[in-house]
Amino acid sequence: MVGAGLGVYKPFSGLGNPEFLIVFRLAPQVWITALVCDVACTEDLASSKESTALSTLELTLVILALACGGFGIGTGEFAIMGLLPDVAREFAVTTPQAGYVISAYALGVVIGAPFIAVLGARASRRNLLLALMAVFSVGNLASAVAPDFWSFTVLRFLTGLPHGAYFGVSALVAASLVPVHRRARAVGYVMLGLTVATLAGTPIMALFGQYLSWRVMFFGVGLIGALTVALIFLYLPKDKPAEGAGVMRELVAFTRPQVLITLTLAATGFGGMFSIFSYIASTATEVAHMPVSMIPVIMVLFGIGMNVGNVVGSKLADISLLGTIGGMLVFNIVVMTLFAVTAESSFMLCLSVFLVGCTFAAGPAVQTRLMDVAADGQTLAAASMHSAFNIANALGAWLGGLVIAHGYGFAATGYVGSVLSAFGILVFAVSVFLERRNPAKA
Repeated sequence: MVGAGLGVYKPFSGLGNPEFLIVFRLAPQVWITALVCDVACTEDLASSKESTALSTLELTLVILALACGGFGIGTGEFAIMGLLPDVAREFAVTTPQAGYVISAYALGVVIGAPFIAVLGARASRRNLLLALMAVFSVGNLASAVAPDFWSFTVLRFLTGLPHGAYFGVSALVAASLVPVHRRARAVGYVMLGLTVATLAGTPIMALFGQYLSWRVMFFGVGLIGALTVALIFLYLPKDKPAEGAGVMRELVAFTRPQVLITLTLAATGFGGMFSIFSYIASTATEVAHMPVSMIPVIMVLFGIGMNVGNVVGSKLADISLLGTIGGMLVFNIVVMTLFAVTAESSFMLCLSVFLVGCTFAAGPAVQTRLMDVAADGQTLAAASMHSAFNIANALGAWLGGLVIAHGYGFAATGYVGSVLSAFGILVFAVSVFLERRNPAKA
């Protein structure tokens, strides 16, 4: 989740502005460039002597199929935020009440990730991915024809259930297809679908939703989910459940201190990004005095930053996993403090927003770290990463709103992010200390 239904995307009513149209026309080119980059990178993976028996083309198609699902999930998750006023008008509720559908989806993610990971422990990963994306597709298609607000809210909750498990299992599948020293990059390529959604999928679907109907957006996302089902069915090789797989084996993950510590790190370390982004529209217009027409440009800058961070961060994580996590937490503090101090400058605000997007570089590293420390409970740990991610969303938006409500101003959300990242460093230090004290067990 990005934002918490707190009015961040209301300025998207300016989608017809020239500034946005320039960026909008560039979005497909960025998407195509990302895919070309993805294909080139997966070719590099497949060419390694240590890689699996899959050919370059086969590995590329598998990665793109998994990323397609991430693109659909990210688009459906983010685009609704720009269409809340339209939903509110159709169902005759207030915009804050319409925001309940975002909270319902987030709750579905938090609950569904560990629950489905445990229930699906004995299923093959291919079959589990097919089932998860089928539920996601049907949920979005049903959301497009929801007759009333409460049924729509329930459908959003149900549609959120497969979100975390899909990303967790996809990360495990991608990592299993490449040499061990390239796992983080493979995970990053799957997450590329999610980050590109912030850059291309969200503005495209928001545009269709505003000019046609918000229901069209959900219908389109449902079709992306159906396409993903077809791609996974065609290109992901059949597999068998791991020997001895079961509920108890997965639950073992939550008995391991390093898993719990890493999840805590994710829930706090990412919180700063959401604290800033949840209120970025108000910060831009009320602190930097930028025109509303520039908000879509700022959103795109954030999306570009996420994509850059994802690609660069995954490569750094393959070089040094712990170094990347620790380094990014320090980077977070610097960038978010810079945001708070310079928010009155339009140029510096744009630069800071791009850099805040780059903090997503820690994502592939933390996801890979969870797979390392989970032992036999990898599915549960990997899926729970996205539960922690949504907790970070809620925590960051809540703390940001708290400091604003107490009169510290919108720019103070940057200080909230710095404090959360500093807490994340403490959690990270505990993790490193425990690992060095007992390296054999780690």
